Amino acid sequence: MRALIQRVISARVDVGGATIGEIGQGMLVLICAMQGDAEAEADKLAAKIAKLRIFKDDEGRMNRSLLDIGGAALVVSQFTLAADTSRGNRPGFSTAAPPAEGQRLYEYFASALQAQSLPVATGRFGADMAVSLVNDGPVTIWMDSDG
Repeated sequence: MRALIQRVISARVDVGGATIGEIGQGMLVLICAMQGDAEAEADKLAAKIAKLRIFKDDEGRMNRSLLDIGGAALVVSQFTLAADTSRGNRPGFSTAAPPAEGQRLYEYFASALQAQSLPVATGRFGADMAVSLVNDGPVTIWMDSDG
């Protein structure tokens, strides 16, 4: 699985003009299931994200995790993280998991993150979503479940 994580002061996702997911301080997690991914990758990534120390401590260093600060996660599916731009000018997405499997793993990942004792809000898989955020820092980190 691939994730793009943004440390946020707040974030929300709207579908059709209605807010369906919203958080205060925490992380916006854009997530993509790749071909061959399974629950093990989702579990590993969820555990790592929950403990990722990207929030400031009392001395201003990135030394606190989402769990430490009592923050929340907004999880939004984003198959475009699988983009292959190595040839031509139009990205290819053949390395993304098929839609049904991508949705299953997206939902599984959100529940795995919630199982880490974190409040989790979500977008809607496959929907045309408007994501709004106030990036804190800015801090933006790319993660793969294999590393």
